Amino acid sequence: MDLTGLLAAHPVIDGHNDLLWAAREQAAYDFSRLDVGAGGTPTHTDLPRMRAGGMGAQFWSVYVPTRLTGDAAVAATLEQVDAARMLTERYADQLAWATTADEVEEAWATDRIASLAGAEGGHSIGCSLGTLRQLHELGVRYLTLTHNANTPWAGSATDVPVEGGLTAFGREVVREMNRIGMMVDLSHVSADTMRAALEVSEAPVVFSHSSARAVTDSPRNAPDDVLESMARGGGVCMVTFVPKFVNAACADAHRELVAAAAAEGIPEADGSRFSAFEDAWLRDHPRPTATLADVVAHVEHVREVAGIDHVGLGGDYDGVATLPAGLEDVSTYPALLAALADRGWSSGDLARLTCRNTLRVMREVEAVARELQEVREPSLARIEDLDTSSALHP
Repeated sequence: MDLTGLLAAHPVIDGHNDLLWAAREQAAYDFSRLDVGAGGTPTHTDLPRMRAGGMGAQFWSVYVPTRLTGDAAVAATLEQVDAARMLTERYADQLAWATTADEVEEAWATDRIASLAGAEGGHSIGCSLGTLRQLHELGVRYLTLTHNANTPWAGSATDVPVEGGLTAFGREVVREMNRIGMMVDLSHVSADTMRAALEVSEAPVVFSHSSARAVTDSPRNAPDDVLESMARGGGVCMVTFVPKFVNAACADAHRELVAAAAAEGIPEADGSRFSAFEDAWLRDHPRPTATLADVVAHVEHVREVAGIDHVGLGGDYDGVATLPAGLEDVSTYPALLAALADRGWSSGDLARLTCRNTLRVMREVEAVARELQEVREPSLARIEDLDTSSALHP
């Protein structure tokens, strides 16, 4: 199969990349110090490697850690959005800002990679639907309902389990996202939150970087019933490459780490303390190794359960320290496609995986928003009004 030709016609749209937070920590957003245009950066991502990987669009995560809350989280998220715009403008000969499916394809017509933004965690909106709307105005096109910690209105996969998944305000967040045309991202949330959001959402949902729980038993992965429900609603699961989500030995090692940290009174949801504990733990407990074959197994399982029209890619490059052997950076997508082609995937199948499924979801979310805006006013709901008697309970 001519993968070069396939990727020229159907380049990869990746659902999640943490380059911006790496740029904040390594270079205070100074892209003259972290010159991703020149390449050879210490990150997993730079423009030459994106080209080598056949990439056509990247959802840059405008992530901020959950240790930031309220106004501090909102401000840091705005700084991340600003960094996404600065990155795109600095390399305007190679990148083009995009907020719609049409704009993604317009970028391709000028031989540029589309830059998109997604916010990773409901803490980024500070329990404010007005903030949600303004992030959309700034170009943010998905919101992951939680990161590693519960929000006051949604349950995370890696925090204390809570009943119901979404509060009344959480359901209102999903409805307002549908109305404005922001994709509901169910990565990082608990299975109960996944199911609750799927019940509420009138538009297709996405998993920006998750894999299949039936293949690797991690709470960050989607159970089969959720994948089936996601597909019935027209959504897409963008399979991630994170070793602890795709390889059983890596998942077991992570569970051992989480248990050891909990015994010291450090929950996984406590990002800074947990990271410090993990660094010390790994000195005596080296990580097992995942491989490209592990990711192939997840891609094929999502295809089997949800269907070929509901699978995509969300590598999580620069969001993790290590990646599977064979998928070390953004140049390696062709290796994954070659492995799938060897297993009988057609060019049409691979085109759906790389970009066509995600473009379809984007267009369907945009269409639902146009319909809802004709019949529904902006929500003025406040969490204190809606959730005084329906808060999430551990």
